[in-house]
Amino acid sequence: MSDPENHRRHLDTVFSKAHINTRLYPSAKLKTGEGTAEITLEIADSYHHGMHAVHGSVYFKLLDDAAYFAANSAVTDVFLVTTSFHIHMLRPVHKGTLYAKGTLRMKSRSLLIADAEIQDENGKEVAYGTGHFAKSRIPIDSADEN
Repeated sequence: MSDPENHRRHLDTVFSKAHINTRLYPSAKLKTGEGTAEITLEIADSYHHGMHAVHGSVYFKLLDDAAYFAANSAVTDVFLVTTSFHIHMLRPVHKGTLYAKGTLRMKSRSLLIADAEIQDENGKEVAYGTGHFAKSRIPIDSADEN
């Protein structure tokens, strides 16, 4: 995909059609920009652990996806794979909407690094992380076949 705007719209569509999002995170919405990605998610009770706060796996998913799509916005021929991701959880959230924002930090020939943070609906940071991503051999257009 040579047109950056079409590429970013394609990434947004891939996200919205992914089975994990349609089945487990149906309220999740992605908007990919140039080296950025923003995700919103309305908290459902099904995301809670035993203490009635959002489980860390939800934080991880939002952070990884936001950083991933920020990085993949700069790669137009293949999908990326997450090679490592480090997160910091700062505070629990029980209800409302979460806002994740990813930003591409560095791109080299074989590695991309992106940061992401999550804020609650009051603008308080609840988690942040950094991911390393590598190019796969899966063509970006192969998602159109599924």
